[in-house]
Amino acid sequence: MSMNSVSGANDILSQYAIAPQEKKNSNELGQDAFMELLITQLNNQNPLEPQDNSQFIAQLAQFSSLEGIQQLNNTVSSTASQFRSTQALQASAMVGRSVFVPADTGALSAAGSISGFVDLGVATSDLRISIYNATGELVRQIDMGSQEAGEVEFVWDGKNDKGEEMPAGTYQLRAEASMGGVSEQLQTYISANVNSVSIAKNGALTLNLAGHGPIAVEDVRQIN
Repeated sequence: MSMNSVSGANDILSQYAIAPQEKKNSNELGQDAFMELLITQLNNQNPLEPQDNSQFIAQLAQFSSLEGIQQLNNTVSSTASQFRSTQALQASAMVGRSVFVPADTGALSAAGSISGFVDLGVATSDLRISIYNATGELVRQIDMGSQEAGEVEFVWDGKNDKGEEMPAGTYQLRAEASMGGVSEQLQTYISANVNSVSIAKNGALTLNLAGHGPIAVEDVRQIN
């Protein structure tokens, strides 16, 4: 590379030099610093042993790659921020609505009811829902008979086996089904009202459910 070529390269690179800005405390080699080092290297190279063209092109390629990576990082950060904002808006729209979440307890209000469903992997000849109070006493058993595979909904009207209204409080629900002559306990999904939504610093969303407390939004099975 001749002296004129070096001088011309310096002039071209100088056109793209970024105006000095307030320095930030960082250990990363940013785009401005990379360009400054490249210009300094060209200004101080030995005229008798100028930098090889291939090396110069390689350094320009590195600069281009660095610029592309920074632009990609900015794009990803912007997209992630927009995604979290969209999630927050969607979650806030759930406040005041009821959702089905995996749980074995439900909150019964005065003269209210508790609804839920079970997900049957295969058909059963005998499905039953048992409801227990806070002391573990069986207060009601709902016999639902034979059911096909799939989601099977149930509702407890808040009354015991004698037809008496049960007091408000938290009750345990247990679903059992006969599978090949063997009784198996199933996961129940209970309906609960969404009181509020919490957003963590990392963007994680948590629903605060009446009678259940906080639960991750991804654990919601259905929205009513």
